[in-house]
Amino acid sequence: MNVLISNDDGIFALGVRTLANHLAAAGHQITVVCPDQERSATGHGLTLHHPIRAEVVESNFHPSVKAWACSGTPSDCVKLALWALMDKHPDIVLSGINHGSNLGTDILYSGTVSAAMEGLIEGIPSVAFSLASFSSQNFQVGADFAQTLLDQLAKQPLAKPMLLNVNIPAVEPEEIAGVAFTRQGVRRYIDTFQKRVDPRGKTYYWLAGEVLEEVAQPDLEFMVVAKLDAAKIDIENLRQSLTDVQAIRHNYITITPLQYNLTCGSGLADLQSWQLGFPNR
Repeated sequence: MNVLISNDDGIFALGVRTLANHLAAAGHQITVVCPDQERSATGHGLTLHHPIRAEVVESNFHPSVKAWACSGTPSDCVKLALWALMDKHPDIVLSGINHGSNLGTDILYSGTVSAAMEGLIEGIPSVAFSLASFSSQNFQVGADFAQTLLDQLAKQPLAKPMLLNVNIPAVEPEEIAGVAFTRQGVRRYIDTFQKRVDPRGKTYYWLAGEVLEEVAQPDLEFMVVAKLDAAKIDIENLRQSLTDVQAIRHNYITITPLQYNLTCGSGLADLQSWQLGFPNR
C-alpha cells in the first residue's frame, strides 16, 4: 500500500518511527510528514497567517521511507503532504502511534485524530493509532496490529471512507483480550487553572485537570454473565455494544468508526416541530 503517516507528537517521536519503520520493512510505500515539534491537543487547527515550512528528514527512519518535518499543525502536515509533497494521493492515511490514549471526547481535541480526519475529508480511508499510556514505550504491539489491520483492509476495503480510531492497551501481547468494535464513550475533564507568577512578577495560568470517565458502568464480566443468562447473546455481540472507554479497561484493542459529519439526526427531527416563522411574516 501507498501509506501517508503523520502524528501530533512530532517527527522524532518513538511511536511514529516504530510504525513507519515496521510498515516499510513489511513492504509498504511509506511517506511521513509530521510536525517538527510536539503539537498535542491542537485539534483540527490550520496555519493561515504565516508560511508553512517542510524540511526533509534523512535519518531516524527505514531507508525506503520519505520523511519531512513540517512547521505546522498535524492537519497542516496531511494537507501539505496530499497537495504539495506527494506525487499522488495515498491509499490510506495513518496517524500515530500516539503516546497516550485518545478515547471518548478526547477525539475533539486530539491532533492525532485530526490528522487522520484530514485524510478522511479528502475521501481517503484513515486510521488513528494511540497507545493507552503516557509512560510505556512499547509501541511495537501497535505497529504489529497496524500491519494486521492493513492486511485486512487490503482484503476487505471499507465500504465507504471512514476514520477508524484505534487504541492499544499498554500491556504485553499475550495480555490483550482481543479486538472490540466500540462506540465513542465519555471521557471529559474537570479543568482547573493553576495561578502562578513568573520571575518578573507577571501572573500566568497553567491548565491542569482531572479526567472523568464512565466510572458508573458495570464490569465487563458481569455484563457478559448477565447478557448470556438473560438473552443468550455471545461475547462478540456484547463487545460491539461497549464504548471505547469501557473496553480499553479490559485490555481490548478498541476500534471506533468515526465521521466528520456532526449533525445530530434526532435533534434535527425534533426541531421540525418548532414554530419559528420569520418576524413580520
